[in-house]
Parts: sequence; structure tokens; C-alpha cells
Amino acid sequence: WWPRRWRWWLSLSFPPPGLRIHEYLYFQVLSPGDIRYIFTATPAKDFGGVFNTRYDQIHLVPADPPEACGELNNGVFIQDQIALVERGGCSFLSKTRVIQEHGGRAIIIADNAYDNDSFYIEMIQDSSRRTADIPALFLLGRDGYMIRRSLEQHGLPWAVISIPVNVTSIPTYEMMQPPWTFW
Repeated sequence: WWPRRWRWWLSLSFPPPGLRIHEYLYFQVLSPGDIRYIFTATPAKDFGGVFNTRYDQIHLVPADPPEACGELNNGVFIQDQIALVERGGCSFLSKTRVIQEHGGRAIIIADNAYDNDSFYIEMIQDSSRRTADIPALFLLGRDGYMIRRSLEQHGLPWAVISIPVNVTSIPTYEMMQPPWTFW
């Protein structure tokens, strides 16, 4: 019964049931300017590394092919950067290992349901007993779609981001979250 805007504010103040605030990780797109927002992601539950370093300016490179289930056409651009990958085609762990093998520092896996603007998927290890050392994050489908769309519209091969961003020091009214999360 809460108006949409108040539900959004409450979601910033009180995480969804079963998800504690420290289980979110935030990153900010610095460029291109039309998506200069703070995005929310969730880390993989039982695989992958953690962010021991804060990257003030690092490239977020969309994988080619987007699902990153095998050899990448743009693997050279992913080395020492963060990959943006789409869900589907293979396990979350398989995608993470592909990006790790290409020298990526982390992976952000966006849901392939482009209209998903509120449901976080819990990324778990597959049954292969493999491991991955780089951080793996899950991003809402709407956020991933809007980032990729902006890059395509500007003809850019990547976005520039800061990750992780400490949002506890940012007043709620200054949080530059994507406007489509209010819809």
C-alpha cells in the first residue's frame, strides 16, 4: 500500500527480508554520463573472491559473446578490467572462470530478463567442484540492459566505473540511483 517512491526509499533503508545490507555491493558508472548512477549488485553466495581493492576508474567491458560461456572475441579488452556478462547458456561459475582465464579482475553478471528491476538471483556454485578467485556479482536485468544500451548508443566499447562504492557515507537523498528503479 506504500506509494512507489516510498517503497524505493524503504528499500534503501531496509534491505529485503533474508538479505543483510552487507550482502550488497555498489558500483558507480562514471562514463557515459547518461548512466552516471550508483548500481546495486549482490555477490555470489559460495564462489569467487572479494574486492580487496577499490578501483576508482576501471573499465566495465561487455563480453563478446554476451553470455561468456567460451572463448571471447574481446578477451584482450577484459584483461585487468571488469567484465559485464549476461546470464544464460552456462553456469555462473563457468562464466566467472572464463573471465578469470582472460585476466579479468571481476565479473558482473546481469540477469537476461531485461525487465527485472527488483529480483536478485542467488548465484551458487555448480556441481563441477571447480573454483574461481575473482569477485562475481549479480546485477538486475534492467540495469545491465540500460548500461549496454547506453554504450551502444554512444558507440563505446566500455563504461568507466568505480567499485566498490561505500554508500553508508552518502545521504539517501543524494544517492544517484537509476531512475528506472523508481518506476
